[in-house]
Amino acid sequence: MKAHITKLDVSRRSFMQGAGGLTFAFALSGTLLGRASEAYAADGARLNAWVTIGTDDTITILCPQSEMGQGVLTALPLILAEELDADWSKVKPEFAPGNPKLYGGAHKMFPGAQLTLASVSVPAYWMPLRLAGAQARRVLLDNVAEKWGVPVVELSTDKSKVIHRKSKRSISYGDVAKFAKVPDELPKVTEADLKKRKDFRLIGRKDIGRVDVPSKVNGTAKYGIDVQVPGMVYASLLHAPMDGAKAESVNTDEVMKIKGVTRVIPLPFGVAVIGDTVEATRAGRFALKVKWDISASKAAPFDSAKAFDEYARKAADPAAEVKEAFKTGDADKALSGAAKTMTAAYSSEHTYHAQMEPMNAVARVSDDGQSAEIWVGTQVQPLAAAVVAGALKTTPDKIKIHLQLLGGGFGRRIWPDAPVQAAVLASIVKKPVKLMLTREDDIAAARPRPMTYHTLKAGLDETGNLTGWHHRIVAENVDAVAAPPRFQATGGRDYIGWVGMNQDFYDIPHLTADAIREQRGMRVHAWRGIGAGYNRFVTESFLDEIVAAKGGDPVATRLALTAKHPRAQAVIKAVAEMSEFTKKRPGRGMGIAFSDYHDTLTAGVAEVSVDKVTGKINVHNYWIAIDGGLIIQPDNVNAQLESAVIYALSGALSEELTVKDGAVQQSNFNDYQVLRMSDVPQIHMKVLVTDNPPTGMGEVGIPCVAPAIGNAVAQLTGKRLRHLPMSPERVKKALG
Repeated sequence: MKAHITKLDVSRRSFMQGAGGLTFAFALSGTLLGRASEAYAADGARLNAWVTIGTDDTITILCPQSEMGQGVLTALPLILAEELDADWSKVKPEFAPGNPKLYGGAHKMFPGAQLTLASVSVPAYWMPLRLAGAQARRVLLDNVAEKWGVPVVELSTDKSKVIHRKSKRSISYGDVAKFAKVPDELPKVTEADLKKRKDFRLIGRKDIGRVDVPSKVNGTAKYGIDVQVPGMVYASLLHAPMDGAKAESVNTDEVMKIKGVTRVIPLPFGVAVIGDTVEATRAGRFALKVKWDISASKAAPFDSAKAFDEYARKAADPAAEVKEAFKTGDADKALSGAAKTMTAAYSSEHTYHAQMEPMNAVARVSDDGQSAEIWVGTQVQPLAAAVVAGALKTTPDKIKIHLQLLGGGFGRRIWPDAPVQAAVLASIVKKPVKLMLTREDDIAAARPRPMTYHTLKAGLDETGNLTGWHHRIVAENVDAVAAPPRFQATGGRDYIGWVGMNQDFYDIPHLTADAIREQRGMRVHAWRGIGAGYNRFVTESFLDEIVAAKGGDPVATRLALTAKHPRAQAVIKAVAEMSEFTKKRPGRGMGIAFSDYHDTLTAGVAEVSVDKVTGKINVHNYWIAIDGGLIIQPDNVNAQLESAVIYALSGALSEELTVKDGAVQQSNFNDYQVLRMSDVPQIHMKVLVTDNPPTGMGEVGIPCVAPAIGNAVAQLTGKRLRHLPMSPERVKKALG
């Protein structure tokens, strides 16, 4: 495979002298960001630097992504530090401000965007950060060569030092920063100038831990919910039960009698209680009695229990508007001419993100209402600034986001509802406001993964080989709610909800995947693993149905279908070997699944038993093998895989939000069941390290879990589970 060569061309100065060292201000798109006067504000604050080498040898590297437990605050600076040959013990990562023009990534899905989602952080910045680090290193070498009067080819670097072996001299990067000159034009750097894998000193090391872990262990880590600013007041919020609902009457006088409550404010999105303490605002929130006018709400008639029958009728309706998602060959023709066809229907419920830190934000708005500071843990800083600016009727450049650690994101912290609400309240009360939702309000304001209904049809030839495949999904379009500009620009596609309907690594000659959009007024959004979480459950389960019907082998079938893709075969073989898939286990079933997710390949095997009295599925072991290319931090990859598997197990076995009359029925973890520690199986992981560019890790453990469990249950009981979650009630019903 021919390598794609990326150049970092800079025609003007790319680093500035100041702040006691050298500051390199690279634009990763290849454009210079400016001289010292442009890179620093009047007060000396850094605006657009990527890396600063201090005269004390401290190397500050900015991280353009949000840290929500996936390790980017370590991984991204580590990539630049590798090519810079930095002493990692001297590196200090910091968050970059939200500015896509300066800190946007290079991922094919989101070119030039600065956002933390879909496991794109490392692949988006992998090559640009390496090129930036290599260019900074070359500037240091050129300066030392001139200072010492030696050829630059005689110099090398190691652990933040420039070394001249012939004269046995060395000099620290900090000392170089004291005299280095800024060239008018930087040396050209391409991929050919970068280190070979065998020369890596930081990337791939198991002894380099995540920089955020010590503060999380000793309690000094600062999340959005920890922020305190002078003069602030507190706010709690009873959310409107659905979009479009408005408070018709509120027991304001009664709530105002609570000590510490200072205001009760009805708003388009709910009723806020302002107070001097957290305790006062929470007491006020729980004392609220609100009559809601839901006449203008599109979601008001929605009942999730009844909707599946409606979705099923829509799936079969020849007059329904259908949007093509993926297409290869002519599936209609292949299916009509098939020797045998099989059909099935699958479905899934809404699921809540269940992040441990409920939504919160602190906002301070200027007296004229035209600028604001926001302290928040958000997955997309620029989006938060833009939406807050829209609410305040100002421009995004007037909104300063102070990024905090995220206590879990999983897609929930993409949409900036909390910072917008805090900003609106701050503009009303003319004081800084700290908004903190209760868990009950967090669930009521959920932006869930959509409920879905699927129909599938497969065509087989006389020998049982797949010749045609049709997969239809009926669901709310997530892009339409979460990413309206992209939804409009793509003619109504759903990049979030359709992930996993494609079969890029299976040799199915004729395939069509299409979608029917439901519009029920739900605030659907991305959820960890996005569409692959339910679409792979559907496709991998249906594939096993086909295998079982023809008496085939699930592993051999997947190997045959991936014959043209050695990397896919490698993960399937690895997980089958790890799990001893063919070994008989009395009273237990084994199920396998395969998935690709944004260029990362994964396969999973579940070992289960079923309590036929209670209907509970017990997952005893789960094996996962992945090929994510080159691995930046091995231990962190293991942590991310384990985290995703547990998250997926919870979604597969118990998690569901039900909706009646447009409102979510669950209120807390007592009735929204997440996986308990006692139900976590043994998780066995194998990471196949290859020379391919690194791909995402945060979500790849999700797609295979549910289908592997469902396939294991079918292998054990002969009964197929086609509805997520696979709750005890649904299991008992399936078992009869």
